Amino acid sequence: MRSEESVNNAIAQYSDMIRRLCMLHLKNYADTEDIFQTVFLKYVLSSVSFENQEHEKAWLIRVTINACKDLLKSFFRSRTVSIDQIAEQPADLPPDNREVLEAVLSLPEKYKDVVYLYYYEEYTAPQIGRILGKNVNTIYTILNRSKKILRDKLGGDVYEA
Repeated sequence: MRSEESVNNAIAQYSDMIRRLCMLHLKNYADTEDIFQTVFLKYVLSSVSFENQEHEKAWLIRVTINACKDLLKSFFRSRTVSIDQIAEQPADLPPDNREVLEAVLSLPEKYKDVVYLYYYEEYTAPQIGRILGKNVNTIYTILNRSKKILRDKLGGDVYEA
């Protein structure tokens, strides 16, 4: 079990990232908060010894993605319909950002994680490959395909990073 200080440091450092990843997958604030608590509970109870901060961050990303997927495929979730079918979007985003957010959220599931990790968390393709357990060339292919999809949806050029 981890010390209170290390848990508080991890929460302070990674809470925003965990919440964004959850919202990307779940599109629901209540489920996001549930998974957020689950991820940090697993962190507290985990006996994994991290090599460095990048290893810790990658572990938290993997646990978050897995927890989101588990929730989405749970029996309860598959037998119910959410009251809010459409993702809540922050009102303070300019219209252009809302449109980009909608386009990213509408990407096929296998593209969302790669796009998020590459553009929002600024991981390189080799790092994303290690985190997601995929070949680097697969990551590049997913990035290229997702850019094309986003370009088509947004009706123009997508900014290159």
